[in-house]
Amino acid sequence: MSLEKLRKQIDILDEELVQLLNERVKVALEIGKTKKKQGGEIYVPSREKDVFERIAGFNKGPLPEKAARAIYREIMSAALALESNLKIAYLGPPATFTHQAARSKFGASVDYQSVGTITDVFTVVENGTADYGVVPIENSTEGAVTHTFDQFTCTPLKICAEIYLPVSLYLLASVPKEKITRVCSKQEALGQCRRWLSENLPGIGVEAVNSTSLAAEMAVKSDCAAIASALAAELYDLDIIGEGIQDISGNVTRFLVIGRTYSEPTGDDKTSIYFSFRNEVGALHDALDVLKENNINMTKIESRPSKNKAWEYCFFVDFEGHADDPNVKAALQALEKHCAVLNVLGSYPKVAT
Repeated sequence: MSLEKLRKQIDILDEELVQLLNERVKVALEIGKTKKKQGGEIYVPSREKDVFERIAGFNKGPLPEKAARAIYREIMSAALALESNLKIAYLGPPATFTHQAARSKFGASVDYQSVGTITDVFTVVENGTADYGVVPIENSTEGAVTHTFDQFTCTPLKICAEIYLPVSLYLLASVPKEKITRVCSKQEALGQCRRWLSENLPGIGVEAVNSTSLAAEMAVKSDCAAIASALAAELYDLDIIGEGIQDISGNVTRFLVIGRTYSEPTGDDKTSIYFSFRNEVGALHDALDVLKENNINMTKIESRPSKNKAWEYCFFVDFEGHADDPNVKAALQALEKHCAVLNVLGSYPKVAT
């Protein structure tokens, strides 16, 4: 078939696709109206998971599953933006990895609000300035983000989704590689790329700045290069000089989406709880034994100093299952007998890692 005829086929398919996309959005808007009347949430993580799983089942190729997922992420993002003026708060400034994580979950069409601290993310969601917030909770090499854990001890907000983001660092510049005179980034990012810089830009000086985003901003109108995220290249219109330049690969950060309610059960969920004990011998052992007795797989435990008394601790636990599952309900009821404080922080679809 000639190139002209093939292109004509593409034109016809594009017209059909646009019509179908608009039909889909019209139905989504009707769903949004119904949810508002019923007082429901606009963003429903359980439904999102169901859509992605169904699309994966429908897709017979040659379109890769990752590409199909990315396309539908933006389709759903556009629908969310039309259903409601959805605003997502994140730990800024723009182009940070938290911003990138938020974009990977909610797409490009919704509104984003950059705030200065993790506390600010919780505050703007609590007071309704933002609908949802995205905060880092742990890194595969650096460990827990303790400030996020501490915020959960004093908030009514719930965890409604999780995000896993591979941390890949890029060398970005507005000048060719041979014209780069220095490299700027956060101290931690510079340290993570020390070997690559030594091998690929020998003799070039480095400068530590407050954020990877600030480094990208500096690179826009100068001959310095920035170590930053792929999103920074997009937002600041910088050329990618080097990709994946961190010395150690496999670094992943886990983020949480916080909102006013947690997700409905999907059959493949995770629950996060926070608790503290009465001062009794073996209290932690007894509490964890409750999970075992109810056939619940614990995936994480983190301790933090209590704010009430020196040398007392509270615990954060993640485990498989949803708070509405019968065995989880039974475990939580039994756990209450051992705890001075017990709070379900949220149940949400589990992300494959």
